[in-house]
Amino acid sequence: MGACATLPDVQYLKTSLDPQDNATIQTAQGTMSKQKTESLLAQRLHSAKVDLPELAALEEAATGSPLIAGNKLTLLNDGPQTMAAMKAAIRNAKDHINLETYIFDEDGLGEDFAELLMQKQREGVQVNIIYDSIGSLGTPPEFFQTLRDAGISVLEFNPVNPFKRMISWRLNNRDHRKILVVDGTIAFTGGINITNDYSSGSLFRSRAKRRSQLGWRDTHIQVEGPAVASFQWLFMQTWVSQKVDDLAARKYFPPLKPEGDKIVRIIASEPGGGHEVYKAYVLAMQEAKTSIHITNSYFVPDVQMIEALTKAAQRGVDVKIVFPGVSDAGLVMHAGRSFYSQLLASGVRIFELQASVLHAKTAIIDGYWSTVGSTNLDMRSFLHNSEVNLIAIDQSFGAVMESAFSEDLKNSIEVSAEKWEQRPFSDRMREWMARRLEYWL
Repeated sequence: MGACATLPDVQYLKTSLDPQDNATIQTAQGTMSKQKTESLLAQRLHSAKVDLPELAALEEAATGSPLIAGNKLTLLNDGPQTMAAMKAAIRNAKDHINLETYIFDEDGLGEDFAELLMQKQREGVQVNIIYDSIGSLGTPPEFFQTLRDAGISVLEFNPVNPFKRMISWRLNNRDHRKILVVDGTIAFTGGINITNDYSSGSLFRSRAKRRSQLGWRDTHIQVEGPAVASFQWLFMQTWVSQKVDDLAARKYFPPLKPEGDKIVRIIASEPGGGHEVYKAYVLAMQEAKTSIHITNSYFVPDVQMIEALTKAAQRGVDVKIVFPGVSDAGLVMHAGRSFYSQLLASGVRIFELQASVLHAKTAIIDGYWSTVGSTNLDMRSFLHNSEVNLIAIDQSFGAVMESAFSEDLKNSIEVSAEKWEQRPFSDRMREWMARRLEYWL
């Protein structure tokens, strides 16, 4: 509860960076030559309106993460589709399974997932699990002990009990990442936790007819190709950071060959780090030429991000944002709504998703730059959490993302400036009070 952490000054982020002539591209065979990089960027990232090669170089200078070529990406919408894909990968595991999650519940879906992991451990596949102590606070310790008794290596990230990790105890720093890596060849990331909330899809995707069947709207992504190694490194770095027992010896980094043609960047951030995800978001917003389309569940940004969005709208960029109309965190939702008047006044169009609990964290900018990850656009994600996002720079994948965004728009209600200013005084008070707590939300 001491001094508050702060975000970096990004007002002049573009002019303060010293990018290379071209972004660095890693492949399964190593770093691509300058000539091949120039050729690939010219072929894949050329647009009459958008200078994506320049953005790619700027983003690398801001985050320190190179582009990685040769990947296959599969967008996964909502819990059932994601869980089916992850379980299929787990069933096919031959060597190891590394799972990092914020919430691992002892409920119907959690029990099924745990039983599958224990079965793979009994088959000789090494299973390693990292779960966040706060995120999984409601899960009985006996649940994790059962996993340990089955031979699974289980790590509790930043335990609530300070006596478990006295030297490095940081209660406010949480592991909000969602990473699954199977055999070092397939990875998953996004917003979905291991909890029964995801046993059904969002109302409009599951075609449920009753509100009692209301599900969660979220997004995950499946990755195959050289970028999988980046997720593996992140998992292992988190494990080592907690100063616990070593991981069992396995083939964690097998040779990886190209599986597709997608160029991606894996960006991770952590408390006290370089705010890499925040910088990537703001830079992409500042450089946007045609469109910014965002779906995000928890929106409590700083002044600089609000400025990036409002200035984009004012220069003619099509800025549309889907926020929750139904939320599992009412206080955060009211804090986010406290920004509506300023956003609407600048020309930003705001929509609220109906009949589903919104938990997705995605964005598409200029149709080429898109991201899926664990990061909410709030102060907690930017300052206090360990987060991970995949950024894809690809028009065809951008079209897939735009299609999902359009589906969200169809099931949302637009918030007009006129109607918003007519909201009750009681709502205004809730927004004002929630805004006062934005740093801690």
